[in-house]
Amino acid sequence: MSELTIHQVLTRYWGFSSFRPLQEDIIHSVLSGKDTLALLPTGGGKSICFQVPGLMMDGITLVVTPLIALMKDQVENLRKRNITAEAVYSGMTHREMELAMNHVLHNKVKFFYLSPERLLTDMFQTTLEHIKVSLIAVDEAHCISQWGYDFRPPYLRIAEIRDKLPGVPVMALTATATPKVVEDIQEKLHFPVKNVFERSFERKNLAYVVFKDENKLERLLKICTNVKGTGIIYVRNRRKTREIAGFLIRNKISADFYHAGLSPQDREKKQDAWKRGFLRTMVSTNAFGMGIDKSDVRFVVHMDLPDSLEAYFQEAGRAGRDEMKAYAVSLYEDADVLDSLHNLELSYPSPDYIRNVYKALGNYLNLIPGTGRDTVHEFDLMAFCNTYDFKSLITYNALKFIEREGFISMNEAMETHSRIVFNVKKDDLYRFQVENAVYDPIIKTILRSYGGIFTEPVSISENELGNRLSISSEQIARFLKQLDRLEVLTYIPATDKPRITFCSELIKADDLSISQQHYFERRAEAELRLESVINYVTSTNKCRSQMLISYFGQTESKRCGVCDVCIERNKADLSELEFSHIIDIIKPLLKVGGSDLKQLVDACPRISEEKVINAVNWLVDNDKIAVSDDGLFRWIAPQDEKGNYYTK
Repeated sequence: MSELTIHQVLTRYWGFSSFRPLQEDIIHSVLSGKDTLALLPTGGGKSICFQVPGLMMDGITLVVTPLIALMKDQVENLRKRNITAEAVYSGMTHREMELAMNHVLHNKVKFFYLSPERLLTDMFQTTLEHIKVSLIAVDEAHCISQWGYDFRPPYLRIAEIRDKLPGVPVMALTATATPKVVEDIQEKLHFPVKNVFERSFERKNLAYVVFKDENKLERLLKICTNVKGTGIIYVRNRRKTREIAGFLIRNKISADFYHAGLSPQDREKKQDAWKRGFLRTMVSTNAFGMGIDKSDVRFVVHMDLPDSLEAYFQEAGRAGRDEMKAYAVSLYEDADVLDSLHNLELSYPSPDYIRNVYKALGNYLNLIPGTGRDTVHEFDLMAFCNTYDFKSLITYNALKFIEREGFISMNEAMETHSRIVFNVKKDDLYRFQVENAVYDPIIKTILRSYGGIFTEPVSISENELGNRLSISSEQIARFLKQLDRLEVLTYIPATDKPRITFCSELIKADDLSISQQHYFERRAEAELRLESVINYVTSTNKCRSQMLISYFGQTESKRCGVCDVCIERNKADLSELEFSHIIDIIKPLLKVGGSDLKQLVDACPRISEEKVINAVNWLVDNDKIAVSDDGLFRWIAPQDEKGNYYTK
């Protein structure tokens, strides 16, 4: 592969004639052996940045990502391009992992995806000693920083494998990182030299809009009616997805709902209908959208306040990836601010509550201390809470905290079909059929229906097999379970229940280490992130795009001209230069003492009277200046010293 240029690789496998901005520079940096951090906004083409050099290097590219849905989607897309790829993540059976590792060991894989908690397992460590790794790609790299909005402690273990892979470069990728997180990522991954490629977070085709409205449903209906094309509507909980989708349908808007509690079949069906344009709007929790590459989304609406601007920017950024006009709308009312503050409280259960949940979890799953590592358990949260009289939301957050500490992994079932793989060779299988005639018909039907079933798990349909044999799908499932018990094959039934995987042995609850410092530091960071969200939606005087861009440390940007704040400013019929010039002149006068309108107009002799009056009216409407009973104007915006007013 090394004889091809990066442009030839891009054209051969992806059909593109040119790279997007920064992609080429990032690829050259990696090919020269440098550790590289790439900050590319959602839809900026991060995966190509490691997939192209990975194809050109002589060895395997390890791709670490916590997003199982995205992992599986990328593996599938690579295979469609005739590029070999495998994935290993918590929740797979031992047999599935074993088959994937065998493919890696026998050099049949170019890209090896795995979740961070798998890095230091015995199986992976043994495999690592026998393979040639050319590149380590760390997706969602902000997860390695405790200052990030989605900190995951297992990510800290990535640096440990670098000692075993001297000279192998690391590429870290993320769509959202503040300057503090950018520094932390490079430190945690042991970059010898800082090396960051950062694309502007500005989205010129995307209009950010905030509406404060007591009747959010009516406002949503206006948006869906006036903005043509496909949309996503994000809500905080599952109940709202169904309610709001129903409201839209009753009002003649094509809509459906989506959340992680649906069966895999339902999720796939709804997602496919939306992607293919048969369904116009999807009302969803944040479970929807990750890894879905649909370029023509015209609007994304948030009905509830997100937990962070990082999450908001990523979700809103799913609109307008085709570079055509699109809208990112936030709807809120005063009660939403109070709800968000309350949810923050629930998101950080006390350390004692977390330990109680961990202890109950071990009892519920019949584990004893010292056992359980790598075991997978179906898990019903409501049944668990009912058993121990826990409240579901705070218990879920306690489990998420335990997960972030690396003790467990919680995965919604992602499979859309049951899967099987034969454990015996063809000759041994033939002898088994001769000796066990009762199983012969189903084995023959499986062999006729599915290929590649001796090398890796293959998706099957119990209904289809049942129809061919004129028996029920339940009977097929019983036969497959019997063959599984006889170790002739491995049968992995489809399930719609979430699963918990223990990433380490169960320990005594009293020994569950919860760092007081980390606990309170993370809570303080979460409070700051929520404060930024509240400031974003409540501000009425600074360009929305500039607020978002500056949050991520990019201060050199002009106002967008298309957000709700800029549109109000545009009504004053003032250029940016004129408005800034007027502010520079009248602000010192208004801060020292009161001035009447004539004095303000006279202070700006080179600007028309009408424009000065428009500027003053705008400042009054946006609570920057006030008019006293004596007709004098005074500056009343102390927050302006903190940069929370609009001057440019």
